[in-house]
Amino acid sequence: MTAEDYISGQVLLIDKPLHWTSFQVVNKLRWELKRAFNLKKIKVGHAGTLDPLATGLLVLCTGKMTKQIDTFQGQIKEYTGTFVIGSTTPSYDLETEIDATFPTEHITQTLIQETSKQFLGAIEQFPPVFSAIKKDGKRLYEFARAGESVEIKSRTVHISEFEIIKIEDNTVDFRVVCSKGTYIRSLAYDFGKALNSGAHLSVLRRTKIGEFEVSNAISLDNFIEQLSGK
Repeated sequence: MTAEDYISGQVLLIDKPLHWTSFQVVNKLRWELKRAFNLKKIKVGHAGTLDPLATGLLVLCTGKMTKQIDTFQGQIKEYTGTFVIGSTTPSYDLETEIDATFPTEHITQTLIQETSKQFLGAIEQFPPVFSAIKKDGKRLYEFARAGESVEIKSRTVHISEFEIIKIEDNTVDFRVVCSKGTYIRSLAYDFGKALNSGAHLSVLRRTKIGEFEVSNAISLDNFIEQLSGK
């Protein structure tokens, strides 16, 4: 592709690597495009944040296609991942250390399967305090890291599919199809509570956004390599 192609607008499907923020991927890609085509500036944006500890589909738009970002963000998303039953963390995932443990002796495979049905349809969900949502001009995670308490309002999200794929010891592999704004970390936390125990998210991968699938995505390294070859 040429510089004109990227400026007129492209949709790029990137398989986000572990430990990268979505903004780091955007900044890296923007820098590589500017370097490859000797551009002073080019618009690049993403259609839906992924946490640093998540991998999978990141839809990036360049040039004039950035106007479509809101449309892509509003589409249905699919995730796969793993919950760990019996313990919680302040961030609801592995970003922070375990802060509490809970009994699991009463939990059966049948109970896990039945409990998952409680989360289908429209549900109320509180976003994690370790999230990028803004309140009073600050990100929630800034309050959390400073040890400051902050009131978080619940939001209504919609889960159309919640499939339990595998249960092994205290780990549960799942697949979820959900609306924009759903926090899978919060789902893990609420799932643990519904089991009269606790849970946190240990693995998360986004597999779909609307019609876009991670199977059609390219790794960041491969994209940069292709760009260098032009």
